[in-house]
Amino acid sequence: MKIAIVCYPTFGGSGVVATELGIALANRGHEIHFITYRQPVRLELLSNKIFFHEVHVPEYPLFHYQPYELALSSKLVDTIKLHKIDLLHVHYAIPHAYAGYMAKKMLEEEGIFVPMITTLHGTDITLVGKHPFYKPAVTFSINQSDVVTSVSESLKKGTLEIFDIKGEIEVIPNFIDAKKYSKSFTDCQRSNMATEDERIVTHISNFRKVKRIPDVIKVFSKIQIEIPSKLIMVGEGPEKEGAERLCEELGIADKVIFLGNSNEIDKILCFSDLFLLPSETESFGLAALEAMINKVPVISSNAGGIPEVNKEGVSGFLSDVGDIEDMASKAITILKNDEVLERFKLNALNEAHKFDIQKVLPLYEEVYERAFKGRFKNV
Repeated sequence: MKIAIVCYPTFGGSGVVATELGIALANRGHEIHFITYRQPVRLELLSNKIFFHEVHVPEYPLFHYQPYELALSSKLVDTIKLHKIDLLHVHYAIPHAYAGYMAKKMLEEEGIFVPMITTLHGTDITLVGKHPFYKPAVTFSINQSDVVTSVSESLKKGTLEIFDIKGEIEVIPNFIDAKKYSKSFTDCQRSNMATEDERIVTHISNFRKVKRIPDVIKVFSKIQIEIPSKLIMVGEGPEKEGAERLCEELGIADKVIFLGNSNEIDKILCFSDLFLLPSETESFGLAALEAMINKVPVISSNAGGIPEVNKEGVSGFLSDVGDIEDMASKAITILKNDEVLERFKLNALNEAHKFDIQKVLPLYEEVYERAFKGRFKNV
């Protein structure tokens, strides 16, 4: 099957999932065409089964904001016609499902019918989508999709509560490619980050307010009082500067390492002992899953879809949002004893394998097949 995938090409979860999905589909013989404004960060190698089509947005002084949706719709039409695409899979409702719908209607004028699958990832619903300015467009785009999927039961429930959705939403969880993690690093270079007697605690995100970055710092501040440790902060975003100031105020600046964005996440997680994810909400918790597949237990909030990934008392612990004392106490429980830590590490790995891409990929293929077979139902 020839599949066009539209996604954000950034470090964010939706872009990573879309890219990894496309690569896995190509490995199973499908022809994949990524359509976005920049080559996705996880798309390192193109092949005879993987193609990238860049969306160019011309600069016109007339426009205060350049019309990306218009450029994307036109690029979709051209790519679908040129490469005889069978199916369109858009990740993120706005603007991708909206642009996809416009492309579908333009193609139908020429007798070309391409089904569209829309995957909802989180902030397209919980943040952008429910804003009064965008809600009608998001509702319309979801309802005009041939199939709608959600990455968690929590996100599905939230979508149905916020929007007037006419059809079904199918839950297909995010995933991890377990084969990529089957070989551990022979040298994680752990000594570059901490001494032999120190634990390493890690946080990875886009440093937005919803990630509750100050909570990460405060939880770690309590951990390091009881257990010699270092905190590694990976990512960039608006909350980073404030986090650096907070470290200074708490007197722990020498124990916190800010690495910025990194393409070596696996190497960082290789030498990590614990992962902190105290988010206000997460549609799924992909960062937690990436930690778990690297044998890193997780201390997280119990918000959104995180409990569907991080199992209480098994792969880590869950706490109420903002409960810094509880998170720190549970973190210390895991870190203070080598045997307990090793048990949680193994449990985290085992839980992560439940989300192996080889288990999730057939769910998408079944959806694709069903959508493709039903592409003429409304003609």
